Amino acid sequence: MGIFNRISDIFKANVNDTLDKAEDPEKMLKQMVIEMEESINKTTMAVSSAIANEKSLERKIEKAKRASKDWEEKAMQALNAGREDLARAALEKKAVEDRNSVDLEPIWVQAKETSTKMRGQLDTLRAKLEEARQRQSTLIARSQAAKAQKQIAQTFSGVGSDAFSKFDKYEGKIEKLESEAEAFEQLGSGSTDLDMEFKKLSSGANVDDDLLKLKAKMGMLPPANQ
Repeated sequence: MGIFNRISDIFKANVNDTLDKAEDPEKMLKQMVIEMEESINKTTMAVSSAIANEKSLERKIEKAKRASKDWEEKAMQALNAGREDLARAALEKKAVEDRNSVDLEPIWVQAKETSTKMRGQLDTLRAKLEEARQRQSTLIARSQAAKAQKQIAQTFSGVGSDAFSKFDKYEGKIEKLESEAEAFEQLGSGSTDLDMEFKKLSSGANVDDDLLKLKAKMGMLPPANQ
């Protein structure tokens, strides 16, 4: 029954402790299910062997009973023929078959009980394996969700105060550049206005000179005082 003890140990294993020690819980869960499947396959072979042994004993008992009946019939035939010696020999053979049948009976009963018990245990293990497969899917989904949650938390942690402080720093630099640009624009605007005023004066004087020259050419100026 060592193989059943092995199976029992597998199913009774503390899954949480196993997952705590496992580098990859998903791989560990899959490996555990594979190990359960392999153990159940071995157990199935053991149960098949037990059943085969039970059936073999049953056939031997039935054979011994048939042989016993045959020798009894032969003994009766010998007596009818007046051959008491043959009848005695036939009854001796019958006695051997009867002993075989009697000796095999308790062994067969024990084998039958054992195979029945093993089949029940195998059915229980198969049910637990199916349960383990279902739990495996659930636990893997939980593991993946936990990994995703952890990754999100790490991501938020990575862009935490340090990242936001950098944003604040660059925002301050940009605001400073904007202020400097505005100041230079204001200074440049004042100088430009002054230059324009002087240009207007110069341009106005030139226009006046041209106007006087045109009037003189057209004889529209009053005569100059002698």
